[in-house]
Amino acid sequence: MSLETAVVVSPSLIEKYAAANPLIAKAYRLLEEDEEVNELLRVANIMAVGRLKYNDHGIVHARIVSGVALHLLDLLVKAGREPTTLRDGTAKSLDDVRLIVLFSAYLHDIGNAVHRTFHEYVGALLAKDILNRLLPELGITGRRLIDIRQEVMHSIFATEYNTRCLTMECGIVKISDGLDMAEGRARVPYKMGKLDMHAVSAISIKRVEIEQGERPIKIIVNMNDMAGLFQVEQVLMPKVLTSTIEDDVEIYIRIDGRLRKYYPKE
Repeated sequence: MSLETAVVVSPSLIEKYAAANPLIAKAYRLLEEDEEVNELLRVANIMAVGRLKYNDHGIVHARIVSGVALHLLDLLVKAGREPTTLRDGTAKSLDDVRLIVLFSAYLHDIGNAVHRTFHEYVGALLAKDILNRLLPELGITGRRLIDIRQEVMHSIFATEYNTRCLTMECGIVKISDGLDMAEGRARVPYKMGKLDMHAVSAISIKRVEIEQGERPIKIIVNMNDMAGLFQVEQVLMPKVLTSTIEDDVEIYIRIDGRLRKYYPKE
């Protein structure tokens, strides 16, 4: 698929990447059909939405983040950036890198099935048994399984706001998590049905686009009110600034048809 035009953050993006790569298609199908993964994401939403009255943290979010993460990876590779796991030898090929990004993105919120508090840490631990079970289905065993598994666990662990990513792959997943914020899908959890700054800001963001710019990743946040800036400041920027790929990212805001650069500051 062409990476020259803007891509809209949406659940359909993962389907395009699965259609283009048989290994990613099989891995995605394993995740989609796995009983434990499905149930963890369902219970994660019972905790987040049902009990805490927060926004979605379930399977739709997992699909959105997965597609966005694979897209950001493609943009960075096309710009000549070397994935950290490939450089360090924990991934043996670009397809290994893609698997690390996909599994990290899809599973990053499963810890919410236990509790919102420390869900990144718990999610990394929950992912271990899932990866031990699913990776052999892709022909990945032995030391290669351990290396890929640990990189995925690192990426899930470091999606926490204040934790510094140590790989490009982790940063990709962390930023992708923050980009699922259009039409009320804010990544700062807000109380559903409560009209406060969090909710007003969340519904102000109408569309998030990604394209190549002066830097490999250009993010355009389309909003109908400056209240949406709260989400950019409180959700996206903490993730960008702890991603280890912040120098490869630029962020623009579009409001009233005007495009304004937000990051990096002029």
